[in-house]
Amino acid sequence: MIDVEREPAVAAAIFGDRIAVARRFAEALGQHGEARGLIGPLEPPRLWTRHILNSAVIAPLFNGRVGDIGTGAGLPGLVLAIARPDVEWILIEPMERRIAWLNEQVQELGLSNTEVVRARGEDWRGGPTLDAVTARAVSALRTLIPLTAPLVRDGGELILMKGANAGAEIEEAEKQIRKFRLSDVRVEVVGAEYLAEPTRVVRATVRAPR
Repeated sequence: MIDVEREPAVAAAIFGDRIAVARRFAEALGQHGEARGLIGPLEPPRLWTRHILNSAVIAPLFNGRVGDIGTGAGLPGLVLAIARPDVEWILIEPMERRIAWLNEQVQELGLSNTEVVRARGEDWRGGPTLDAVTARAVSALRTLIPLTAPLVRDGGELILMKGANAGAEIEEAEKQIRKFRLSDVRVEVVGAEYLAEPTRVVRATVRAPR
């Protein structure tokens, strides 16, 4: 039996009436994630705090139709789909083994609000139609903006999970911010009331080319 982190007390407060579904996902990922090449060997003992709750606290930021680029094991996409069944989620991931996992979890968890798409972000064929796009641990902001901004409708948002260097990444991405007409670019800290290490996101509004 793999040593998976015990569910923290705050998990129920974060997920509310969706906690039972979150538990099922955590158990499946904790027990099978390493063997299936989804998470590393150090992750099960910190699965809830470092990955699941870190992703879940940003759920209130979203509405409408949202894409998660490079969703991997479903972090944050599957977690967000569990926490926000009222939002439509499109999980975009190129790797076949991850796609298989994502489809299994969507079915087993009954996530009727979730579509899994095998593609890279730059290959998305839906046009700039999403209300928001998120990503976690994909690449530096200057590389991530060209992959995500073209998917977002005029007036929609980028809500990108970042680490402690988020402010510096914004400075380094000035050229891309201008090119893709992002406005109100800022770092927000989310979940400080729940987590010892809260989540940082870079948020920005996307304006369509003139």
